[in-house]
Amino acid sequence: MKRGYADLPLHYGTVPPWLAQRMCLLGGAIVEAIVMEYGRMALLQRLSDPFWFQSLGCVLGMDWHSSGITTSVMNALKKAINRRSEELGVYVCGGRGKASLRTPEELLAIADRTGLNGDELVKHSRLSAKVDNTAVQDGFQLYLHSFVVTKEGEWAVVQQGMNPNERMARRYHWLSSSLRSFMEEPHTSVCGQNQGQILNLTDRHATPTKKGILELTKETPDKLMREVSLILPRHHEV
Repeated sequence: MKRGYADLPLHYGTVPPWLAQRMCLLGGAIVEAIVMEYGRMALLQRLSDPFWFQSLGCVLGMDWHSSGITTSVMNALKKAINRRSEELGVYVCGGRGKASLRTPEELLAIADRTGLNGDELVKHSRLSAKVDNTAVQDGFQLYLHSFVVTKEGEWAVVQQGMNPNERMARRYHWLSSSLRSFMEEPHTSVCGQNQGQILNLTDRHATPTKKGILELTKETPDKLMREVSLILPRHHEV
């Protein structure tokens, strides 16, 4: 289930090597403690909580309000967890930029080793990204997608989009355990700055809009263009 999102100032740059190493070592120790004490599902629940995730970033050393918290924390956890995936029963796929495009390939490789349904995991990965990129049109384009899956097949998604014009980033959190539908109110909580009206096709009140969009796909382009010309502002009139 989608757990919510967090808005962060968009910052550029890289984490110093000494800090990246510290984050990896400490992040791995924290993950191990959670899995041993509370189980793998408890780890996913925590990662899918935007406030807990932000706190984890501060504990690991990224103690400022920045978009870099998401990228650095997930990079550190991927390195730390995947070294011990067979022992912990947890796997981290994807990442920032080109690494996010390798998520399906990585999930299928994990499925081959664990017996999980790789095609189903790839489908969930793509749908969670599609919802936040297209079904929820809030001005943020995804550039990071991290998929965390356990050997039982439960998963969490942490992904982030950027709005260069506003110099802001937005992080989205998903959790599989209570998911009923990707397209109707997958959120359990939403947090962040109100930036005005958005197109949210996952809202239950958006059903007529979704039906209307599907009907438009059945129309001929000529008819659609005539309709559009009637509602567009007449820029050339004085």
